[in-house]
Amino acid sequence: MWPCITICRPLLLKLRSRYAFSKDTRQTLVSPSKLIFRPSASCTGVGKKWTRPTGYDTGLKTYNSLTKQKEPLILAQEGIATWYSCGPTVYDHAHLGHACSYVRFDIIQRVLSRVFGINVIHVMVITDIDDKIIRRALEKSVSPTVLARMYEEEFKNDMLALKVLPPAVYLRVTENIPQIVAFIEGIIRNEHAYATKQGDVYFDIGSIGDRYGKLMGAGDATGEPGTEKRDSRDFALWKASKPQEPSWESPWGKGRPGWHIECSTIASSVFGSQLDIHSGGIDLAFPHHENEIAQCEAYHQSGQWGNYFLHSGHLHLKGSAEKMSKSLNNYITIKDFLESYSANEFRMFCLLTKYRSAIDYSDASLNEARSSLATITAFTHDAQAYMRGQLQCQAVEEGALWERLAETKANVVRALADDFDTPRVVNAIMSLVYHGNRHLQPITKPDRSPRSPAVFGAFLAYIREVFEVLGVDLLDRKAHSVDSSGTLENVVEQLARFRSDVRAFALSVQDTPPGEPAHASPSPCSEKLPLLKACDTLRKDLASMGVHIRVSACVCQKGEMREGIIHRAR
Repeated sequence: MWPCITICRPLLLKLRSRYAFSKDTRQTLVSPSKLIFRPSASCTGVGKKWTRPTGYDTGLKTYNSLTKQKEPLILAQEGIATWYSCGPTVYDHAHLGHACSYVRFDIIQRVLSRVFGINVIHVMVITDIDDKIIRRALEKSVSPTVLARMYEEEFKNDMLALKVLPPAVYLRVTENIPQIVAFIEGIIRNEHAYATKQGDVYFDIGSIGDRYGKLMGAGDATGEPGTEKRDSRDFALWKASKPQEPSWESPWGKGRPGWHIECSTIASSVFGSQLDIHSGGIDLAFPHHENEIAQCEAYHQSGQWGNYFLHSGHLHLKGSAEKMSKSLNNYITIKDFLESYSANEFRMFCLLTKYRSAIDYSDASLNEARSSLATITAFTHDAQAYMRGQLQCQAVEEGALWERLAETKANVVRALADDFDTPRVVNAIMSLVYHGNRHLQPITKPDRSPRSPAVFGAFLAYIREVFEVLGVDLLDRKAHSVDSSGTLENVVEQLARFRSDVRAFALSVQDTPPGEPAHASPSPCSEKLPLLKACDTLRKDLASMGVHIRVSACVCQKGEMREGIIHRAR
């Protein structure tokens, strides 16, 4: 039995305002003047110290914004990661800054589930009531609900176009108002919030002492303006109703939720008092995520609500220090972007930098991503041609290639386990492609060297598997264009075959009539030279469109080399 500690009520209230006790602490009021403390590993005491979670060690390390360093990723339950992310405020078109964050975290979630076997339970909120939504609705003379639903649907379609896997569930703020009201009541009950005469409710930052500022530090941050606030840093949990604004009933009068309370409520309603991973753009770290932490720990009276905070870096326009954002009017919508580039190219663009790094957007950086994909596509076509016997090469060092493949597999897993280091993964794959290409240099004369098609099949299968995990479809399947794409490829094949036949005819030499001296080096007759010229012109024209015709290993009865399509780039 732990000893009782006698504490007078003023001291008790001071302690409650300074410390946030975990649920496991099981504080029990034995009498109005006595409190039993049961020590717990999750109770960190004073300050902002991060406590390493207990549970299942995944063997991975990830950068944690709470500690500003890489930490072992430890989950509460084996094989399960609870993950909450802030979704969009749906008042306008989504832009590439949003896309960059969502694609990067989609990559991480795919890696967790498909490489390390972790079931990610992902929940995302849709902010469908907000000052910006209300202002935009008034400008367009539509209801906030209609405006929000329109942009919400557009956002979801944009995510599908970018091949971002949807969360387990989207939750709208307006459909969780009763839960939000109850959550605010709980914070007030724990003496960490207060209502004003005007019907607003503010979080009392002073009540949690130096526990505020776990992510970015307390600093001199100033919250929303308000005449009845106790502290300039206090922020709104509930806003009193104003004319021409949507409102809901509450114990404090009609009003609507503040910005931060929605995420704390919805994350807690799904995952309870403990969350494995919280993600968002680095611009949300303060004040949004900071205030989420304060609200949740005040409500649950816990020392540590979210164990890991992951933040993605800003997307900048090349040459600008400013992030891409609607407020700065320097953004490119996802829909406009996809008219010039593909989802695969954008995802490769994201893979080429670490998820938490800032990233510069420019035509040059997008072309780098496009070039990397083209290199992989070219290797794929060459390797498949070799496997079909259409590409004749010198003897392949098969053992060295198998060793290179095994080394690449190990390097990829190590890179992904080290804070999801996708640039290292891409470099490892491109190195594998380089070494494969070194063995696929065509020769003009066939030899009888042993062939090694299996190792190239293994290369292709692994490269395709890695990029499929990362969300890049190297087959580039598009349901609406499968038929037309297949037809076009067949037409090109037939065109190349026709050219090859014409060229073979033009190069053919008539047999020497009996009694006439044979020429030392027979050449085509002059009448056929225009055919050869036309064949060369066609080959060059096709090359400019990404279709390359090379010497193949197909040998006709007379022994000459024939040609075939070896590489058809997009």
